[in-house]
Amino acid sequence: MTALRAGEVTSVELTDEAIARIERDDKAINAICVPDFDRARAAARDADRARGRGEDRPLLGVPVTVKESYNVAGLPTTWGMPQYRDHVPAEDAVQVSRLRQAGAVMLGKTNVPLGLQDLQSFNDIYGTTNNPWDHTRTSGGSSGGSAAALACGFGALSIGSDIGGSLRTPAHFCGVYAHKPTLGLAANRGMVPPPAPALPVDLDLAVVGPMARTARDLALLLDVMAGPDPLTLGVAHDLTLPLARHQRLSDFRVLVLDEHPLIPTGSAVRAGVNRVADALVDGGARVERHTPLLPDLAEAATLYTQLLFSGSVARFPVEAYEQLRARAAGLSADDRSLDAARLRGMVLSHRDWLEANDRRELHRHGWRRFFAEFDAVVCPITPTPAFPHDHDPDLLERRIDIDGVEYPFFDQLVWAGLATMPGLPATAIPAGPSPGGLPVGVQIVGPMYEDRTPLRLAELLEQRIGGFRAPHGGTLPE
Repeated sequence: MTALRAGEVTSVELTDEAIARIERDDKAINAICVPDFDRARAAARDADRARGRGEDRPLLGVPVTVKESYNVAGLPTTWGMPQYRDHVPAEDAVQVSRLRQAGAVMLGKTNVPLGLQDLQSFNDIYGTTNNPWDHTRTSGGSSGGSAAALACGFGALSIGSDIGGSLRTPAHFCGVYAHKPTLGLAANRGMVPPPAPALPVDLDLAVVGPMARTARDLALLLDVMAGPDPLTLGVAHDLTLPLARHQRLSDFRVLVLDEHPLIPTGSAVRAGVNRVADALVDGGARVERHTPLLPDLAEAATLYTQLLFSGSVARFPVEAYEQLRARAAGLSADDRSLDAARLRGMVLSHRDWLEANDRRELHRHGWRRFFAEFDAVVCPITPTPAFPHDHDPDLLERRIDIDGVEYPFFDQLVWAGLATMPGLPATAIPAGPSPGGLPVGVQIVGPMYEDRTPLRLAELLEQRIGGFRAPHGGTLPE
């Protein structure tokens, strides 16, 4: 992107290089599930002509990819569901329109899990996306195709979505950057499962957001994405976010967390968190490890689990729902495990959902008090680096190995939920390699609607500890 702005390279050259990389390397990775190369080359030629006329738009001529779950006119949107393999929307999602308006060149769509409901990216239509660092491991999900594409140099930017860490976990697993915006900050119309109509809906928990290879590019793409849906306000999507609270590392007040009451943190991830903590201390930031202001993490994880799973099964067939109700009725009243919270959440009544929502508001108030004294939280995204592919169709029976001990697969979502449940912004950043050479990331959680604060801290940390590193010592264009 730097070379493009400086006039050292053309959009056509960058686009051709990205397409050549995809054609050469993607057979082993399988990140780009729907290529759109002819239209990309045409858009690149248009971008070069526009730049020649003196135009300057934020992403003019920059090759990008788009998560498969976004509607792109003329391309299939399936969410990995075989019955919708031929579903082709006629209209772009609002964020795809914003990319086009900003001058981006869309190379194609990136792979996802079935229904976007996994921490991996595989489905029966497009197959499995592999981790660029180790093909036996997952690239993450549900924006795993986007993260793998970025790590391989298949475009400079991508857009994804996040409800259970679906931006942050793939970034962590693949060594790139991602930002989960404040809930409601970026319009989501057209990021919708087929065959549902593309309507401006206020989602509970879920957001759309940017992915990149540098913190600065991440902030640039968020500026393109941010703002309300013009269908709801009848206006342009301009939105002025507060400036970052600080510009210098030494002015930041940061809480560092590496332990959760409900699941252990693996040694590789703990080391990554501590690398970031050391960089903060070395840069003069005020770093704390404990504070009574932190909302209760165990209660927050249970609440997040109930809210997440109440939405995820809301449209299950009646027979399946009744089976879940029977299983939930058989739970012991004193079973406070996350497994129990998942099952109870799946059959939550509207009355109980409203009670959970009221408790969420209490947590949000707690976070407001917290952010009066702190600027950010640094913590894990998941307890481990990328794990081996696991295609067991019964997700509730899967297990995650943390330093040799197995835990329920979905328990690893508690760190993602720390930011998701109250709707806070969170920036995923690379934090160096694991002892085995896999990427490790951490997240920087910031105050609601103050997305520029964790993004600025991400940029400052990038300068101190480094950022994206290409897999296996490769080099990518800047």
